[in-house]
Amino acid sequence: MEYYMDPQRPAAQGGGGKRAMRAAIAALAAAVFGGYLVLLVAMPTYAYKHTWLPALRAKTATTYFGTNQGANILVFTSPVVVIALLGCVYLHLGKNNNSHIKNIKSGEGENRIEIWKRPMIIKGLGIVSRIELAFFLMFIALLIWNLATYLFNDFARITTISAARSGEKVWEAKLDMAALRLGLVGNIALTFLFFPVTRGSSVVQFLGLTSEGSIKYHIWLGHIVMTIFTAHGLCYIIYWASTHQISEMVKWENTGISNLAGEISLVAGLFLWVTTFPRIRKRMFELFFYTHYLYILFVFFFVLHVGISYASIMLPGFFLFIIDRYLRFLQSRQHVRLVSARVLPCHTVELNFSKNKGLNYSPTSIMFMNVPSISKLQWHPFTISSSSSLESNDISVIIKREGKWTTKLIDLVASPTPPDRLDVSIEGPYGPASTDFLRHDLLVMVSGGSGVTPFISIIRDLIHTAETLKNPTPQILLITAFKNSADLTMLDLLLPISGTPPHLSNLNLQIEAYVTRQKKPQTPPQDSKFVRTVLFKPSPTDAPLASTLGNDNSWLWLAAVIASSFIIYLVSIGILTRYYIYPIDRNSNRVYSTAARAAIHVALICAAVAAAAKAGFMWNKARVGKETMQIRNMEGATPTSSPPCCDVEKEMESLPQLSLAESINVYYGERPDLKRYLFERKESSVGVLVCGPRKLRRQVAHICSSDLAENLHFESISFSW
Repeated sequence: MEYYMDPQRPAAQGGGGKRAMRAAIAALAAAVFGGYLVLLVAMPTYAYKHTWLPALRAKTATTYFGTNQGANILVFTSPVVVIALLGCVYLHLGKNNNSHIKNIKSGEGENRIEIWKRPMIIKGLGIVSRIELAFFLMFIALLIWNLATYLFNDFARITTISAARSGEKVWEAKLDMAALRLGLVGNIALTFLFFPVTRGSSVVQFLGLTSEGSIKYHIWLGHIVMTIFTAHGLCYIIYWASTHQISEMVKWENTGISNLAGEISLVAGLFLWVTTFPRIRKRMFELFFYTHYLYILFVFFFVLHVGISYASIMLPGFFLFIIDRYLRFLQSRQHVRLVSARVLPCHTVELNFSKNKGLNYSPTSIMFMNVPSISKLQWHPFTISSSSSLESNDISVIIKREGKWTTKLIDLVASPTPPDRLDVSIEGPYGPASTDFLRHDLLVMVSGGSGVTPFISIIRDLIHTAETLKNPTPQILLITAFKNSADLTMLDLLLPISGTPPHLSNLNLQIEAYVTRQKKPQTPPQDSKFVRTVLFKPSPTDAPLASTLGNDNSWLWLAAVIASSFIIYLVSIGILTRYYIYPIDRNSNRVYSTAARAAIHVALICAAVAAAAKAGFMWNKARVGKETMQIRNMEGATPTSSPPCCDVEKEMESLPQLSLAESINVYYGERPDLKRYLFERKESSVGVLVCGPRKLRRQVAHICSSDLAENLHFESISFSW
C-alpha cells in the first residue's frame, strides 16, 4: 500500500494520533449502533415487553418525562444523537487529512472489499452493489422478523373463546392484531426514512454515502414505509367494516390513539407517494416537487396519531432532518454573487458564482439553486463543475435546457440583452467527505450528454493535483457521447473560466467523443461558433457563497448545534411536564390530551432547533463577514468606466486550449464500443465511473459485473442539471 503526501504540507506529527482517534470513534459509533440494532431486534420479543421494558420504565419514570417517554428517549433517541455527534468529531479530525493523503494501491484486504462492491442489476432495485443488496436484505429481514414475532405471539393468545368475549370472529381478531403490528413495523422503517435526505448530516458523511446512493435509499425506504402503512390502514378499514365499527374512522380520542389523525397522515402520504413514481415525476416534476411538502402533514399527524412516547422511536432521524433543514433555510436567505455565465451554442450555460476561499467541497458535489424571478418556491439540484482546489474563489454549475424552469433561466441569461444582475439563492454544496480516485491506475469515465458534468469537476481537481501539487495522477480516459456536434462545446468547459488557464502537460488525458446523430461534421451557423461570456454587475446585497457553520470547524459547530438543541428540548419539556402537565395528569396518561402533548413536544423541538441553529449560524456569519467585505471591496474597486454587463465572444478555435484539443478524438455516426474499451484495459486497478441515462449506466454496470472484469471497479455517479 503506497501513500503520497502533499509536498507543500509538512508531515503532521499528530497524523498517526488522529488516525487512531478516528478509528476509536468509528469503533465506538459502531458499538452504539450495534446496541441500537439489538433493541430493534428485541422489540417484538416476550422478554423485551415483559421484562426489559417494565424494568427500564420503572427506573426512568419521573415527574419530568412521565412514565414512558423517558425510557424511549434513553433507548431510541439518545443512541442516534450520540452517533451523529461522534460522526461530527470523526469528520472534523479527518477534514484536513483526506485531501492530502491518497491510497494509490489497494492491499489484499481492500481487494476483498472491492469484490463486495461489484455491481449487480436487480429488477425493482436497479444497479446495486453486493454490499447494498446484503444490507437491503438484512433490513427486510429485520422488518419480517418483527412482524412475524409479533403475530406469532399475538395469534397464540387468540382463540375462539377469547374472540367471542369481544364479540368477534377469530379472523377478525387476528386482522385487528395484524393491523396494529403492521403499524409498529412501519414505524421502524420510518425511523430510517429521513437519514438519507439530511443533506448536511454527519451520519450521511460518516457512512460515506453519495448523493446518488442517498436518493436511492430514500426511495427504497419511502416505498417500504408507504406499503406497510397503507396495509396498516386498509386492514383497519376492513376490520371496522366487518365488525360494524366504521364510525371508528372519525374518532379522535382524548388519550391514546387518534384514528382520524392517522388517516390524515396516511392520505397526505399517499398523495406524496403517488407522485414519486417515475412516469409521473418525469412528466410532472412541479407536481412531484410541491406535493413533497406534504411530508410536513404526514409526520405531524403521525405524531398526533401515535403520541410522542411512541413517536420517540422515529424522532431522532426527523430531529436531525429538522436541524439540517433549518440551517439550509438560513443559508438560502442570502443572495449569492453571480459573477459570470458562459453561454454555449448547445442550449447550455455555465454559471459562475463567487465563494469564500475557505469553502471546500469534493468533486461530484451538488448544490441546490433558487431564482426568485422564475419561481420563489422551486429549488433545483445541479452538479458542481468546478474544483475548490483549482478555483479557490469561484464555484460553477452547468445547466442544460430541460423542462420549464431551466428553459426560462437559459432564455434569461442567453438573451441578447441579459439582465445586469440576477438574484440567486443557494443551498450547499453537498457531497462526499473525500474521494479516492487516485487509488486507481486508470480512470475510465463514461458519460452520455450532460452526464459529462461531474467528470469536469473530477478532471479539474486532478489538474490541480498534477500541476500544482505535482502529485502523480492516474491515466484518464473520458468516453462521452453527444447527440449533435454542437454539444461538443461542453468539452470546452473542462478548463475553468477564471484564473490562468492550466496546462495539461502533466495530466495523461484522452477524450473519445462520439456524435451519434450526425454522420459527418456539419458547418454550424455563424453565431454557433462562439461561446459567449456574460458578466454580471455586483450588488451590495449579494455575498460570496459561504458554509452555513463556517469553514474550519463546521463539523464541531454542527455537533454543538445538535447537542445544544437536544439539551434545550429536554430541559424545556422537563420543566413543562413537571410544572404544567404532571399536576393535571399525575403520570396516568389518561387525563391530559395525548395529541396536545405531542403537539407541544413538536413545537418545543422546532423552537430548540431554531434557537441553537440560529445562534451558531449568526456567530459564524460574523466571523466570515471580514472576508466577504474584502471581496466586496475588490469588486467595488472596478473602474467605473467598465460596463456593468458585457458580452465577450470567443471563437472555439482561437482559445488557448491546444493541449486539450490534441487529446480529443471525435467520431461521427456511431456509438462507443464500451466492451472493447473496458475489456482491453489491462491495468491492475481501473476505476469505471459512469454518468448519464439509465440505459447507459446499466450497460456499463453489466460489463463491470462480468467475471472477465476483475480489475474494473464500478461507480455510478448522479448528476443534476
